[in-house]
Amino acid sequence: MATSSPATLTSSTPAVTLAPFDIMAPAVQTTPLVFVSAHSGSAYDPAFVAASRLDMLTLRRSEDSFVDELFADAPAYGAPLLRAHFPRVFLDPNREPWELDPAMFEDELPSFVNTSSLRVAGGLGTIARVVTNGAEVYRTKLRFAEAERRVRTLYVPFHEAIQDMLAATMNRFGAALLIDCHSMPSVGGPMDRDPGHERADIVLGDRYGTSCAKSVIDAAEHVLTRAGYRVARNDPYAGGFTTRNYGRPEAGVHALQIEIKRSLYMDEMRIQRSPGLARVRDNLSVLIETLAGLDHAALV
Repeated sequence: MATSSPATLTSSTPAVTLAPFDIMAPAVQTTPLVFVSAHSGSAYDPAFVAASRLDMLTLRRSEDSFVDELFADAPAYGAPLLRAHFPRVFLDPNREPWELDPAMFEDELPSFVNTSSLRVAGGLGTIARVVTNGAEVYRTKLRFAEAERRVRTLYVPFHEAIQDMLAATMNRFGAALLIDCHSMPSVGGPMDRDPGHERADIVLGDRYGTSCAKSVIDAAEHVLTRAGYRVARNDPYAGGFTTRNYGRPEAGVHALQIEIKRSLYMDEMRIQRSPGLARVRDNLSVLIETLAGLDHAALV
């Protein structure tokens, strides 16, 4: 599958262009698995950084840094991997397209905007008002036209790519299994549901049994537990917009969210890879191989 065409990241710097995502695709897709890394992007627009009251390191702590590297072996097992280039703090594709906080904007928001979700209330809508420690992102208020531009040029193409991948997979195999790849802070933050608590090594989210076949999450937990990880289900993360929106087991489309504790593979404060990254990647390769080898008839 071809990568996306370039899209301008900011209207204030039209000379700077970058494809909003790319797809690491196998020569031939041999499994109904589709991998998505929505939050590992680290291409920061200079105009955005200048408009923020936060330093670069603080902004980068919102990333699921290096998650695309952890799952980079997916094409070797016949599965495509979609990875965002734009950073989560700039636009979060794991939200509804129009979850916006009206307090961020100097003009009135259209009536179709969801201003009342729990994520908006926490400042973490489609365009974040704060980072995970509660610090405000922007120096001044935005205009809705800027939010609309980000959604049109980044969010929409990203989700169109997911839809295209799932459609092609369904056409080829009669079923699809989307693996939504994420990482999480090792300790719950002040805005999380588990503040101050040490987390499991890996959290598997299937929207409490509604987004994928039980055999999928059971197989994932078995492989990861056997590799020595402490694995939890749906706590504190059961799956975000991507898992909820695309996971339709009754229609043959399954979705499983995987959250990996960052201290396993990186220095969370410095945003640097640690020696543990190679081990986690190797273990995830075993997971990918296992999921690719499941009886796909159980997904139909």
